[in-house]
Amino acid sequence: MTKPRRPRVTTLGRRAARFVVVTGMSGAGKSQAIRALEDLGYFCVDNLPVALIPTFADLALVGQSEIRRAAVVVDIREGQALARFPLVYGKLKAQSSHAVRLVFLDASDASLLRRFSETRRPHPLATGGRSVGEAIREERRLLQPLRRLADQIVDTSTLNVHDLRRRILESTGGTGTTAPLVVNILSFGFRRGVPPDADLVFDVRFLPNPHFVTALRPWTGRSPRVARFVLRAPAARRFLQLTASLLKFLMPQYIAEGKTYLTIAIGCTGGRHRSVAIAEALGKRLKAVPGIELHVRHRDAAEG
Repeated sequence: MTKPRRPRVTTLGRRAARFVVVTGMSGAGKSQAIRALEDLGYFCVDNLPVALIPTFADLALVGQSEIRRAAVVVDIREGQALARFPLVYGKLKAQSSHAVRLVFLDASDASLLRRFSETRRPHPLATGGRSVGEAIREERRLLQPLRRLADQIVDTSTLNVHDLRRRILESTGGTGTTAPLVVNILSFGFRRGVPPDADLVFDVRFLPNPHFVTALRPWTGRSPRVARFVLRAPAARRFLQLTASLLKFLMPQYIAEGKTYLTIAIGCTGGRHRSVAIAEALGKRLKAVPGIELHVRHRDAAEG
């Protein structure tokens, strides 16, 4: 078994990489890495021919292009053309305006063998009677020139998908490239069912119901008079305090784990009064939380 070399870590400080090349061993996690980069706002292309990399970099990052960051995967599927990559990459690297970065994903032979066994996917070099183990050794030999060029080598042998996402984030220039956690606070009525995309559900049917106040019934929880009625209850104020504290604790944990969307569902009976007022009030308490993009929506408020 070939022991992966200790990763070489370099940084670009606060300057995020604008063009990232992801390469490495088959089964080391390139697909997960490119998905993570896509979530971070990179325009991604998998298995781009080496000869097209300079053209793509120029089209994506120069002139009037709306693409601010781009990433490509280059690997053993390129075949004999892969031998031209060091020359192509050297010229691209010299164009410092692109802030180019090469990330090489590696893993131990044992880890790669296990992954191919579990997924039952064929190794691209396991042809002509060659075993997976032999294919891995041959691929490792062919990729050595690319490995020597890498700005960072990431050993994924013991990483889960969340760990890999964090390492990719570090590799591309730090937290400045991270996408915000999109938080949707959604009011709803239980009589129409719980929203299927809800991550967290809070039931506010314990609060006084404006539906039974004739003067308030026609209005929704967005009306100041209805909101005052709902929020004047001590239980409502206490609920908001405790729930906001819980969410302020949870959201940084979700961000650290790489979660990109969070739907917080607030439900009452019909979804017009209590849940709407609470959702609006909760949104005001959470709007200043860093690292999130907050939206407040009301699924059933228009229902009669």
